[in-house]
Amino acid sequence: MMNKMIQVLLVTLVGLLVFTACGDASSDNGEGGQPDVVNIGYLRVPNDEMIAITEAYFDQYFADQGIETNFVVFDSGVEANQAFASGSVDFASMGNTNGIIALSRGLDVELIWLHEILGEIEGLAVREGSGIEQVADLQGMRIATTFASTSHYSLLQVLNDAGIADDVELVDMKTVDIVAAWERGDIDAAYTWQPSLGRLLEDGEMLISSEQAAEMGHKTANILLARKGFTEKYKDLTTDFIAALVEGGNAYRADAAKAAEIVAGSLEITPENALMQMQGSIWLTPEEEVSSEYLGTSEEAGDFSRVMKQTSDFLLEQGSISDSPSQEAFDAFINPEYIEAYLAR
Repeated sequence: MMNKMIQVLLVTLVGLLVFTACGDASSDNGEGGQPDVVNIGYLRVPNDEMIAITEAYFDQYFADQGIETNFVVFDSGVEANQAFASGSVDFASMGNTNGIIALSRGLDVELIWLHEILGEIEGLAVREGSGIEQVADLQGMRIATTFASTSHYSLLQVLNDAGIADDVELVDMKTVDIVAAWERGDIDAAYTWQPSLGRLLEDGEMLISSEQAAEMGHKTANILLARKGFTEKYKDLTTDFIAALVEGGNAYRADAAKAAEIVAGSLEITPENALMQMQGSIWLTPEEEVSSEYLGTSEEAGDFSRVMKQTSDFLLEQGSISDSPSQEAFDAFINPEYIEAYLAR
């Protein structure tokens, strides 16, 4: 009996050790407490992060210190949150709705950067010649979007505003499947983001964009979440990550056309299309990031925290989440400390 108990204890200990090792996406290399690798999840959109990846800005901060950067592309924030839950990424980009889901599910992450405030880069597309001229005309029709995304949120809001939220059929699809369904004629409309939106607009038209939705009071953004287990342990490296993103944003602000050429190849789109997408969103400077209109400071939360709370309450009403965190929880979830550290350099 004693031998059997010892065997059970040994198996349990080994299991705990394996779990601990697998649950942390980064591991120390023993030299100065630096990680061996930084795992970065990103979306295929032409933003500051895509410029930083393409131009190897991250290498200036990580590779030069002997740290490997492992980039993982996600189709949506749903996949990014799954990666956070498994501990396989340190940073990941997603729409702010999936940031809300991450917080509501208790994932040990924090919001540290706004990539862009969404505008023409997302929208509701209908076919040319369909006779659909306003959102109310979609009554009884089949509309595709990616559930739990910023597109899904914006679509629900505009359908609610038009009074037809209960009178349409919503279909949950990945972006690539939306394009395929559109080409087959399986859907009447779709709310999605670039570059899939551009494919739909080749023989379709934009009924309403996320910029217009924002003007109606439904603001959305692409955000960066970070795993607290990483940020709290590697504060300087997290600030370096912010620095690389700032460089990407500065490259766009300095020469938008050149920035579009930089990302076009990686995204397999034309520079003209990339530029159109870039100009279809608001890119913030680090100073704007920590303004009262957006993230605010470590001492006082900004307006974006209240946007997140309002969006969360709406998602709860729609049944997309089972719990809407408090305003205080959102204030704590947003951590501008690394932007402030960058500005203090």
